[in-house]
Amino acid sequence: MKNIVAAPVANFTDLLLDAVCMVDAGGRFVFVSAACERIFGYTQQEMIGKPMIDLVAPVDRERTLAAARNIMNGQSHIHFENRYLRKDGSIAHIMWSARWSEPDQLRVAVARDVTLLKQAQALQAVLYAISEAAQASDDLVDLFQRSHAIIGDLLPATGFGVALLDTAGQHLHFAYYVDGGMPCNTSLTRVLCEEVVRRAAPLLLKSGSSEALPAHLQAAANSMTGSALAVPLKTPEGIVGVIVLCTGTEGASYMAHERDLLLFVADQLAAAIQRKRLHAQMHFMAMYDELTRLPNRRLLYDRLDTALARARRQLEGLSLLFIDLNRFKLVNDRYGHACGDLLLRQVARRIAFCLRDSDTLARLGGDEFVVLLENSALPSNAGLVVDKIHLALEAPVDLGEGIELQVSVSIGIAHYPEHGDNRQALMSHADERMYAAKAVVAEAGSEN
Repeated sequence: MKNIVAAPVANFTDLLLDAVCMVDAGGRFVFVSAACERIFGYTQQEMIGKPMIDLVAPVDRERTLAAARNIMNGQSHIHFENRYLRKDGSIAHIMWSARWSEPDQLRVAVARDVTLLKQAQALQAVLYAISEAAQASDDLVDLFQRSHAIIGDLLPATGFGVALLDTAGQHLHFAYYVDGGMPCNTSLTRVLCEEVVRRAAPLLLKSGSSEALPAHLQAAANSMTGSALAVPLKTPEGIVGVIVLCTGTEGASYMAHERDLLLFVADQLAAAIQRKRLHAQMHFMAMYDELTRLPNRRLLYDRLDTALARARRQLEGLSLLFIDLNRFKLVNDRYGHACGDLLLRQVARRIAFCLRDSDTLARLGGDEFVVLLENSALPSNAGLVVDKIHLALEAPVDLGEGIELQVSVSIGIAHYPEHGDNRQALMSHADERMYAAKAVVAEAGSEN
């Protein structure tokens, strides 16, 4: 028993998983237990005599010094948390319990490494934040702006970008890009992202990197003052894009745990992108015609009802044009439905060129189109548009493989308020006038 009591206290503190530290009144380490090397990366010999504050992360130094003064004034601190810089440059989250020994003129503290706990909490917070951002954002750009703020709270980044692949998975475009003094320009960042897509793996670009890089990327890496980290955005269907971060701080480099954190964020963001795209696709399918990409009947009715309400308030007119291709069935019968579909797309494109941006061109189905002309004060204005449409369709339509067709349309017009003050009345009148025009074309054809 006497031998045990006489054994140096250091022999026992070295057995603890938590670190025991003693700091003198000048702020220098005078004793550290063996656990310090595991936690901070420095040997006991390297830490003895080193100013404690030099190891504290710069953002936490001021409040750490304030806590040290309170301890020296007799206040015990329990569960004080701050961040330290490990020898390898990574961050260690430390929870301290400390008090001042007046007889020894030493601050005696026990440090617990809570880095893994903090990382787990960060991942959980990211999961919630990205999910919340996906719900709150109106579109992908808004989602990326919110994600930028979330990631910026976790990782050092003077520059941030999201590059997305097109639907064919061939070409990247930057859907969101904030320079912020990025050490790599846009073209270099694009090449970095393309390499990440090719590898389907994260890539760190920094001076002296040991990774096997293409020559142009290696040259860029060697000239960088900071580093760039890019990770793929993966979904079960494949890669949809890349997140890239850059830090311009001299000698700063992303660490393995930061790469893993960004990979986790990328997984959540990729899932959110997939949901947003699926939602946009479903919305498009519900509101637009798949063949011509024009508004469908549902969207036309919505816009017409809104336009009528606005016209009533502002005492303005509007016009509807019902357009039907003449003898379209013969095209399908003679040349096939593929040629018929191509003809519909070409006709839709020519009609659209005759309209203003504020007008709506919709496809009701089959070979029927509707044009909504807002702010049309005079019925004669609609007549001018009708003339432009007929003129635009005078040139034969090239359907490929030597097939050129001369097409014509029959058009019926309805004006608000002359021909009705509601959607049903205007649609019915324009439809009747279109069929009347079609009858004239049919009669002329039979005479020929």
